[in-house]
Amino acid sequence: MTTRIAALQFAVGEDVERNLATCLRMIDEAAAHKPHLMVLPEFCNHMAWYADQEHAWRVAVPLDGAFLAAIGERARRHRCFIKINCTVRRAGSRVTGTNILFAPTGEPIAVGDKQVLMGNENNFLTPADACTPVVETPIGRLGMYCCMDGVIPEVARGLALRGAQILLNSLNSFALDEASLHIPVRAAENKCFVAAANKVGWLVPEALAPAIAQRIKLPPETLEGAGESQIVAPDGHALAKGPRRSEAVVIADVDPSLADDKRRPDGTHIFQARRPELYAPIAAPPRARAHTTAAREVCVAAYQPADESVEAAARAAREAITAGAKLIVLPELFGLDGGWVTDLARAQAIGRQVIAAMQSALSSSDALVATSIVQGVRHLGVLIAHDGVVMEQPQLHPCPRHAWCGELGDAVRTFDAPFGRLAIVLGPDSIYPETFRLAVLQDVEIVAAPAHLIETWEIELGLPERAAENRLNLVVASRPTVAGGSAIFAASPDFTLWTEWKTRPFEGNISTPIITRADHTGLTLAKIYPAASANRMISQKTNLVEGRPWRLVEAICGKG
Repeated sequence: MTTRIAALQFAVGEDVERNLATCLRMIDEAAAHKPHLMVLPEFCNHMAWYADQEHAWRVAVPLDGAFLAAIGERARRHRCFIKINCTVRRAGSRVTGTNILFAPTGEPIAVGDKQVLMGNENNFLTPADACTPVVETPIGRLGMYCCMDGVIPEVARGLALRGAQILLNSLNSFALDEASLHIPVRAAENKCFVAAANKVGWLVPEALAPAIAQRIKLPPETLEGAGESQIVAPDGHALAKGPRRSEAVVIADVDPSLADDKRRPDGTHIFQARRPELYAPIAAPPRARAHTTAAREVCVAAYQPADESVEAAARAAREAITAGAKLIVLPELFGLDGGWVTDLARAQAIGRQVIAAMQSALSSSDALVATSIVQGVRHLGVLIAHDGVVMEQPQLHPCPRHAWCGELGDAVRTFDAPFGRLAIVLGPDSIYPETFRLAVLQDVEIVAAPAHLIETWEIELGLPERAAENRLNLVVASRPTVAGGSAIFAASPDFTLWTEWKTRPFEGNISTPIITRADHTGLTLAKIYPAASANRMISQKTNLVEGRPWRLVEAICGKG
């Protein structure tokens, strides 16, 4: 079965009637392509800027009012599903940011509110108190979310776990890293399709843009919708993408059944291998950060080997220490060809050799080395100091590549180094957003990831997003593979909107980390910023970690 999807990209202003006319015009334009499904941007009834609460109420639309009735009529006229997002009047003078799905009959068949409000929205809107339903339709199983809901992993993850094949994301964003990172990663990490519609044009009243920009601490020209509406395949690549600045109808044909295949090339079923019993902390009430580090800047190194020579790795470790590195990360199961375990006894012996060689290389240094070894039937991440192993991290999730691993761990462990709190996330665990949530909920600032990449999305989308959505510093070491190589992702000291950025200009990306990719074998060195991890406020009243929709994660924790 083929489903044709249209993502509609356009501007929205302050006149509700004019905005409705724009919606209808764009729907009619898209209808010429005969799509089965249309997705419209967020806040289609009015731009998300309000003088006061009365203004927000006045421009919001009733669920049974003329605005949405007109959208339903167009769904009936064109015999297609239409997903739209508007601010909606609710009981008790509340206003919500609400996703509505219309069937080809013109009837609304699903309604769901925004779970995570962004910045100024918190002053006027009420967040969701229930999950949005997944809707089974003749064109596929559909799940709806919007904008900030997709900047963190929980909302899209919950929809995918409840069976959604196509995720529908409506955006109202000027951030360039929506299109480059947050939109496509939700497709890849869940192996489903994403259809995302963003705005163009001013996102605030044009006359007020200079004053608003001054308050938000951004250049005025950045307060326009970033466009690049797109339809993304389950491997994370865009099937079709719109322009940055102009109206567009973005069209792609998809086969929803492809989203039912959750297997990786190594045979891992990414949903069946999850461990919901470990994820309970994600559903716990948020707490304030209890640990911080004073270390503002630290040099780290990722080692991308040309071969499995332990002697060469030891030389590289000494070189890194001389260059000032405090943390050196080697690939997973370093010393074993391709990271494959064919003989447990031999693999354990090589692991002991690696530890001894790294201890010798560290000598009297206070630096640390992270890699993984075989210990019995455990795949064990190890943090090595000059006097031995100071932390062990067992693999958490089953993986056919390491079928010999018969004993899994039951928690993410941490280690307090002088330069920050560390965790180790092994390659088989690094594809799960939940693993990194468990780390950051323990106030981890630095994650060492000894890995062996097998899918391109891991290093292009998944790992940078784990750094971005958790405000983590992440050091990834992998052998060079067809899927990519090592990289270092640093949390930028400049991050929060409405604050002065001091170390870099705002160029459109908000939460994308500072990325240093290994373009050669050997050492890649870079600076990371552990103290920057303490700041998780993406905007006023919006915290990436404490603001997660913890009450609505039943599907993630195995309770829904």
